[in-house]
Amino acid sequence: QVQFKESGGGLVQPGGSLKLSCAASAFTLGYLAVGWYRQAPGKEREGVSCMSRDAKTTFYADSVKGRFTISRDNAKNSAYLQMNSLKPEDTATYYCATDLYSTDCQRFDRFSLWGQGTQVNVSS
Repeated sequence: QVQFKESGGGLVQPGGSLKLSCAASAFTLGYLAVGWYRQAPGKEREGVSCMSRDAKTTFYADSVKGRFTISRDNAKNSAYLQMNSLKPEDTATYYCATDLYSTDCQRFDRFSLWGQGTQVNVSS
């Protein structure tokens, strides 16, 4: 079974930081590209960041460039999203995702394997 477990979300004040984790089970994440998405109530899903299998290529949405950093630790079969300088508009449910046929981010908008999400609330 392909499964992700996201963690690290919570309530943080504007300007604060959070680090999200995504642990993969039942498959080897190191063979695949991995991405992070978010969705806020009433808004469409947004692709936040993506990293290729070899970690040489990354993508960041304009809304998070300079503030968020994607990383991975293949030994732990995990991916991470470091979020700094958080803004209220970053409030959303964050999901990690992959696709069993993708080693790069060319199909980022079509990744089909998702976790259950972790909630991030940025509020004063």
